[in-house]
Amino acid sequence: MFRRYLKVTKPGIIMGNVISVAGGFLLASRGDIDGWLMLATLVGLSLVVASGCVINNVIDRDIDIRMARTRTRVTVTGEMSAKTALLHGTALGVVGFALLVIFTNWIAVFFAVFGYVIYVGVYSLYMKRRSVYGTFVGSLSGAVPPVVGYCAVTAQFDTGALILLVMFSLWQMPHSYAIAIFRYKDYQAARIPVLPVAHGIDKAKHHIVLYIAVYALVVMLLTIGGYTGMAFLAVACTTSFWWLLMALRGYRRNIDISGWARQVFAFSILNITALSIAMAVDYQNLTPHLLAIS
Repeated sequence: MFRRYLKVTKPGIIMGNVISVAGGFLLASRGDIDGWLMLATLVGLSLVVASGCVINNVIDRDIDIRMARTRTRVTVTGEMSAKTALLHGTALGVVGFALLVIFTNWIAVFFAVFGYVIYVGVYSLYMKRRSVYGTFVGSLSGAVPPVVGYCAVTAQFDTGALILLVMFSLWQMPHSYAIAIFRYKDYQAARIPVLPVAHGIDKAKHHIVLYIAVYALVVMLLTIGGYTGMAFLAVACTTSFWWLLMALRGYRRNIDISGWARQVFAFSILNITALSIAMAVDYQNLTPHLLAIS
């Protein structure tokens, strides 16, 4: 019984978000860590993300049944009814937002709400099904967790938070396009207008390379702006440019496109995990708040 309640929350996505939230939180903390605040932020946002995933599963039942990788979800097989899932998702969201409201600040809560509304409302209910720009809209919600972690500490949206938002948004694009390429038949069967299906795999390859190139430049801004040190920059340059070289391999003749896309996807996870850890440990003590909303 417990298994289905856990499975419907998409634990893999939650774990990935926990790493990025912790990275943003520790970057902003700069060694002065408030343990209770960190715990409340991690648990609170994890519950909010879990809530969004559960509601997304309910919304996507008609799509999921057409896709090989999703047709075994408990909301599709009937193992969990839509009503039960909605109640489960709502309860998770209420507790998660309550923790953030009680223990963090209004800016962190604002971004948590922003990400939730974008993912559940704008992306899941409309953009995913109707527009090739759905991936871009979804990337905004995917970039929220590290910003929430960062703002939970600083109580302001400064240049560092902006860099994190842009950085993680850019990362989402090639990550998602790679999935859409090696899951092309699934998206085609479900009639989801992701870029590879709507405009072709060749165009998706161009976008993957472009987004990774811009992302590789943006991650350097954390060091240029004085938020991280040279160790972070070394990790960022090494992993990001290797990711770019990997993406460029997609232009080789007779390459296995599906296998290549899986490699790009897998390395994207390694890249963002490495950068989240690096920015958590290689912070700078002096933070220049060039842009601040508090």
